[in-house]
Amino acid sequence: MYLASTGAATKGDAAAGTPEQSGARRGRVAGPVLALGAVSLVTDISSEMVTAVLPLYFVLQLGLSPLQFGFLDGLYNGVTALVRLAGGYAADRGGRHKLVAGGGYALSALSRLGLLLAGGATAGIGAALAADRIGKGVRTAPRDALISLSSPPEALGRAFGVHRAMDTTGALLGPLAAFALLWATADAYDAVFVVSFCFGLLGVLMLVAFVPGQLGGPAPQPVPRATTPTVRALGLLRIPAFRRVLVAAALLGAATIGDSFLYLLLQRRLDFAISWFPLLPLGSAAVYLLLAVPAGRLADRTGRRVPFLAGHAALLGGYLLLLSPTDGWPLLIGVLLLLGIFYAATDGVLMALVAPVVAQERRASGMAVLQTGQALARLLAAAGFGAAWTLWDVGTALTCAVLALTVALAGAAVLLPPSERRP
Repeated sequence: MYLASTGAATKGDAAAGTPEQSGARRGRVAGPVLALGAVSLVTDISSEMVTAVLPLYFVLQLGLSPLQFGFLDGLYNGVTALVRLAGGYAADRGGRHKLVAGGGYALSALSRLGLLLAGGATAGIGAALAADRIGKGVRTAPRDALISLSSPPEALGRAFGVHRAMDTTGALLGPLAAFALLWATADAYDAVFVVSFCFGLLGVLMLVAFVPGQLGGPAPQPVPRATTPTVRALGLLRIPAFRRVLVAAALLGAATIGDSFLYLLLQRRLDFAISWFPLLPLGSAAVYLLLAVPAGRLADRTGRRVPFLAGHAALLGGYLLLLSPTDGWPLLIGVLLLLGIFYAATDGVLMALVAPVVAQERRASGMAVLQTGQALARLLAAAGFGAAWTLWDVGTALTCAVLALTVALAGAAVLLPPSERRP
């Protein structure tokens, strides 16, 4: 993908893309990918148990305005920006992908105890959430690099699709567990935090036991001591294909409002009991689970640009549906369906899109730079949508989001070439 025109392929890329070296066979998903998927499944149960109740806690219990929630939601998702770069850089030094990813998983697990010890104090809760996001930021790029280094280039979409499907299974079970615990314990949030910590700890133990320490053939060359994460990121930006993918992803991210806002809008429109709110992510997660692997296979066959853009078009459809007079079950099912399609067609596909244009020894750093750009863009989108909602009204804010995403889709279609070579 883009290799002939950019010259980005190196010996490292060739090593990373050789099925014999990576342990993957054509038509099969490598064992390390399945192991990482199992770790992500258990960890997502832990994280989504907490995430599912945060919008209720911040907006309905603490009484934050949409503007305040927009900044908190953006901070929750954007605080990882710098640590993503550091995590990718550290993983590339000597091929320590498993060690760095394990540290991130452990920090996220410990953050559950922080929520328990915070005792309702806003500062303590904020610190615990920041620790969780830092852990996620540290582990994501090394984990995705491990997936790409253990899979042949022609099967990257499938590999990421399988991983994301397993990851989403955890996202599906987490809110269910939170809902059941809150119902059984009469809204005892402490019980949610304790069980969440136990699942997080189990994920760390599974990573240590089942994920190999080094994948993808020969160990990457050590990064020179004079190199820093910032310098390394600037070096990646000199690769034309990587730069195009990064700008396209950031442009689309800047027009993507947070899921929590969409769920709040659904609750506002449909006026259902708030006790059902934690179950809203289940609908989109179920669609994501069903479509992640087919979307990955489709991306491998037709080129990854097409499903990536189509997924954002589905998100645009969700925004338009919220602006329409549609109400009741059709609105609920339609928005959750389109949101699930969006994630299935974009999340893993974006990593498969960028992996072949970055050399093996810089794979984690490249993915970290891409994820950082997308996170910062979504931080701006969340804050901007919250500000528009507070200053004007929700209809105007959604209209602005529709216009922004339409322009971003057009720009991304230009940035990503219409004809894409399969790896």
